[in-house]
Amino acid sequence: MKKLFLLLTTSAIFISCSSNKSSVAARNKMPVDLTKYVNFISEENLSKNLHVIASDEMEGRNTGEEGQKKAGRYIIEQYESLGIKNPPGSANYYQKVPSEFMQKGFAPKLNDSENIWAFIPGAEKPEEVIVISAHYDHIGVKNGEVYNGADDDGSGTVALMEIAKAFMAAKKDGFAPKRSILFLHVTGEEHGLHGSRFYSENPLFPIKNTVADINIDMVGRRDTIGNHKENGKYVYVIGSDRLSSELHTINEEMNKKYVGLNLDYKFNDRNDPNRFYFRSDHYNFAKKGIPSIFFFNGVHEDYHGANDTADKIEYDLLAMRARLAFTLAWELADRENRIVVDKDGK
Repeated sequence: MKKLFLLLTTSAIFISCSSNKSSVAARNKMPVDLTKYVNFISEENLSKNLHVIASDEMEGRNTGEEGQKKAGRYIIEQYESLGIKNPPGSANYYQKVPSEFMQKGFAPKLNDSENIWAFIPGAEKPEEVIVISAHYDHIGVKNGEVYNGADDDGSGTVALMEIAKAFMAAKKDGFAPKRSILFLHVTGEEHGLHGSRFYSENPLFPIKNTVADINIDMVGRRDTIGNHKENGKYVYVIGSDRLSSELHTINEEMNKKYVGLNLDYKFNDRNDPNRFYFRSDHYNFAKKGIPSIFFFNGVHEDYHGANDTADKIEYDLLAMRARLAFTLAWELADRENRIVVDKDGK
């Protein structure tokens, strides 16, 4: 059954590829003006979506609860409105993550939950996949107070949706990148990275065909413990050099060419006591040998607090960080050769 499923999935991808002949033709005529699509990522739309995702109506998006499921339905509606479909080989936009899988020791029992996925097929190498991930859960309601999680990780959630919009705009112009893009909103991060662990152990596409993971978790504010209080035009970069020297170099090149953020590697230090490298969803991909990069704005006074609300997000900074993730994803998806894995992950 597994072999048959993989055969059907691969066939579906190649059928999708044949529909992209116009993309290949357009690409052969002219280079892609990536700046045009970078600008599809707008502060206004990030704000609009985040004020929904992090609203009181979503009840803090606790894993498996109705507020999170409501946020998930909103996310899917946005993909449907953009014409971005669920991946071939899947029944719909959901990957169910069972309650039993998320149970660890004496931790509180969680309800069944779902990862959410959407997909744009590559034009020339559709079997190779770039994953862009962000978790859409948070910690719910405590003592009657909603913990909205606007930065954690509402910011990454809406960034991922805007990145998808930019890719789709390019596709509509006949410029789908060579490789496929899987937009993966994972569940259960706050309770133990459960959703990304479930996907990495039950991947829709073979792990060997997964080129990289770009993970976006807390990118809407600035830290209050580092050196960025006066200038927010930075992002912490974690993990980029641990499995692939090319991933690290390409990210720096894309930033220099298109965005101009200060790339801060403070938390990538192997001796960093915070151990952020092990604390977000990219880690479950890195454990499988997939080059992974984590974009992060650092910790602020509202981290896991009731005041992490949409009105405190700096949407200009959120847009810049989303644009960096987009340009990196584009380059990884569109370069002739997939990036090398030439390091041990440590």
